[in-house]
Amino acid sequence: MVRLGMLIDLNTCIGCHACSVACKAEFDVPLGVFRDTVKYVEEGTYPQVTRHFIPVLCNHCEDAPCLNACPTGAVLRLDGGEVTIDEGDCNLNRACMSACPYDAIYVDVDKGAAQKCTFCEHRTAQGRQPACVDACPTDCRIFGDLDDPESVIARKAAANPTTAWKEDEGTRPRVLYVDPKNALDLVADAGVQVDRSVDLPGERA
Repeated sequence: MVRLGMLIDLNTCIGCHACSVACKAEFDVPLGVFRDTVKYVEEGTYPQVTRHFIPVLCNHCEDAPCLNACPTGAVLRLDGGEVTIDEGDCNLNRACMSACPYDAIYVDVDKGAAQKCTFCEHRTAQGRQPACVDACPTDCRIFGDLDDPESVIARKAAANPTTAWKEDEGTRPRVLYVDPKNALDLVADAGVQVDRSVDLPGERA
């Protein structure tokens, strides 16, 4: 049985956004929403300030709240454990969006359905890597089978202390982080989607 997941090493993320740009291009993601993005977080006071780069995305949780909340069966778990949304069965009731503690689900108006990261299952089914992993210039993202002790991701997880985003939610995420500086704690209350309560000049959410 395959248990697909992703490990992100915050030691080597440089905040270049190659991952989020590749994701936007792969799925034609609308302006103002994201399947995958990078949070910039600063801590300390001048002149001793540290900036952290923290990629965030759907966590494809073992106990996925969105999967349990969807009343139409549109939220599905694939054989590898990826959590996806069937556009044809989605009626935009937004129950999945309300249930997700990571704010990882958005509405695609053009498709008339909720959308989110799928671990690029259309690519991985062909033996390819997710678009974000392929695009990362520092190889800070590793994708693979968490239960295969010989896989790169399992070896990396075994060799380093790992943590998950918002562990206290009890969702058992399949996205793990190598986070020696505890940067994840700085975005504990944040989500994948950007706060668009105030639009940028010339933009609409």
